[in-house]
Amino acid sequence: MHPLSRWRTILATVAVMVGLAVVGGLIFIYSGAFNVAATVPHTRPALWILHKTRDRSIKVHAAGITPPPGLNDKAKVVMGAEHFATHCAVCHGAPGVPRGEIGEGLYPQPPNLAHGAMHHTPGELFWILKHGIKMTGMPSWADHSDDELWALVAFLEKLPGTTKQEYAKLVAEGRAQYPHHPEGNGMEPSMGMMHAPAGSNRDRTDRY
Repeated sequence: MHPLSRWRTILATVAVMVGLAVVGGLIFIYSGAFNVAATVPHTRPALWILHKTRDRSIKVHAAGITPPPGLNDKAKVVMGAEHFATHCAVCHGAPGVPRGEIGEGLYPQPPNLAHGAMHHTPGELFWILKHGIKMTGMPSWADHSDDELWALVAFLEKLPGTTKQEYAKLVAEGRAQYPHHPEGNGMEPSMGMMHAPAGSNRDRTDRY
């Protein structure tokens, strides 16, 4: 076979395969066969793809983000604790505080952030807080100032190993210094916090 004819045959075969893949994908989408219910977990291959895509995206987009000086300052940790109790504990839980109903009903389920700092650099944590993560329920907190977000990162860095009593003390200090969010104190379980929805089937190992 002439080389040019061989290449034409190869290109035609590839075009047909791509066309079949597109048609097959459209049939799959419009058939409604994929169950989008939050009560049905992803398959293992789908989880691997989603986790790898997420982790690589975070690393690439957060590359070059460095924490400001004094990230370990007590004042930043206290501010971060107040913000965490107000905005995060309802979904992620906290030392001595179980997840709320919203957190229990999400899929993937919000992770225990006492382990979050072990998996991500401060820059990556900052990027996640600022931009959120699609299809996880993790919102963007871009309406918060960078100082507030870095304070939250400072708290997350201290969270692993923090006891219930230490957490409560930090939040109380934060409430005294930053009393602008009195509702949702993030320190006591609200109605429904203690139990997941009946029949829930979560991937408990998902980090984000």
